[in-house]
Amino acid sequence: MSATRTVKPVSAGDETIDRLPIVDLQNFAFDEAGADRIAKEIDRIFSETGFCYLSNTGVSDAEIARIFEASKAFHALPQADKEAVAINAYHRGYMAPKTSLIVTSSVATVTKPNNSESLMIMHEIAGDDPRFGQDLQGPNQWPDKLPAFRADVQEYVDAMLGLARRFTTLIARALGMAPDALDHFFARPTTFLRLLHYPPQPNAADDEFGSAPHTDYGFITILLQDGVGGLEVRRRGGGWIKATPVPGTFVINVGDILARWTNGRWQSTPHRVQNKNTVDRYSVPFFFDPDMSETITCLPGCVAANEAPRFEPIVYGKYLMERIDKNYSYRNAAGGAA
Repeated sequence: MSATRTVKPVSAGDETIDRLPIVDLQNFAFDEAGADRIAKEIDRIFSETGFCYLSNTGVSDAEIARIFEASKAFHALPQADKEAVAINAYHRGYMAPKTSLIVTSSVATVTKPNNSESLMIMHEIAGDDPRFGQDLQGPNQWPDKLPAFRADVQEYVDAMLGLARRFTTLIARALGMAPDALDHFFARPTTFLRLLHYPPQPNAADDEFGSAPHTDYGFITILLQDGVGGLEVRRRGGGWIKATPVPGTFVINVGDILARWTNGRWQSTPHRVQNKNTVDRYSVPFFFDPDMSETITCLPGCVAANEAPRFEPIVYGKYLMERIDKNYSYRNAAGGAA
């Protein structure tokens, strides 16, 4: 377990703040009253900003160190070795710089592709799984020249799955439901682990990004970032908050599906990355989403009895594929077929 760190929270409601609020999970596992207190805090923050830091998550310093080492080792490989695991039709593998253009951004007209590279790893699908061959249901790809890579990545994925599932019980509490009310949606979660590398862009123009302004597609994102910085989160009133790295924390945010699930009660907040430093930046977002086959309808308690939901029910997988097909150049080249 990581050593306990004491971090002073910051009010989420103040539009003049220059740092996101921090939620401390230290008492979550041991104290029912503490869990309810944290849930109320999450409801307030996700209603106001949609973003916060998480501290005392139970993810070890060793697991964090190993995933960063794995990411740096992968991105240090010769380009030919990275291209050998180029992203496949199941959205798993290496994405070279400037191969994604966020045309679905709700806050900017994006004309330049993202200047970042990444390795995408999703939930494992065995060859005998009935879903095999369907949209996004296929094999991951692993670099041959890094023998410890797969085990280190899987260790981190397991840690993220545990954290995401625990946090989902807090989300249910925050929305006035039983802690296990959402569990069945995630019996077979759709997950993405992305090992991102942002090269330095100290002279980047205002419209040049490592990741252009966007919202995340899914349920929640749990982000591990190094100490370099560059992530910014849009305030509801305009302008941007720097998500300055805080040691011992993750950044967590609401995705579009969770905002839709809560009928807009919670905010899926735009964010962006510009690495204007002179050194490389590495980050590891973990996206935790429902089963592709799940239908997303307004959750109980998120709409008044005499009001209609703001959003029509949707199948998560259909919603997701529409966005992936639009934003990634390899999908266009392949005609969007999985």
